[in-house]
Amino acid sequence: MRLRPRRPQQFRLADSAQQMVGGFLLAGPFVVTEEVWMLARNMHILQALLIVTIVFAIGYAALYKADATRDADDEQEVAGIPIRFISLMIVTFGSVTVLALLFGAPETFLETEETSQLVETTFKAVSVGSVFSVVGAATADTIFAK
Repeated sequence: MRLRPRRPQQFRLADSAQQMVGGFLLAGPFVVTEEVWMLARNMHILQALLIVTIVFAIGYAALYKADATRDADDEQEVAGIPIRFISLMIVTFGSVTVLALLFGAPETFLETEETSQLVETTFKAVSVGSVFSVVGAATADTIFAK
């Protein structure tokens, strides 16, 4: 009996849409809280970079380790990275950034800071919010996957 080689699992626009729903849903409450922005203001840039690393680890683990039916090697890739994971990271950080800017959170919570400080603190706040966004995005992707 000969087995057919596996074809890469197709990644669809609907998969990104599902990720967006989860990412925006969980990111929203954290983007508009003063506590997150004060925390970000007091964080060191290395802490934010470590959080970004943790977000990548959570996203990968949620997609490929927690879901036994999904294998990163069976998915379409770009430069060796699964498209689903790339989409998850774009949605995760993008949803937090978009919400922060749409709500005017940086200007509201950081009104006295210079532009460079405003950008840095916004990056830190986005890193904090992304912890929650990645959980929502990956969960929605896994729950609604076919």
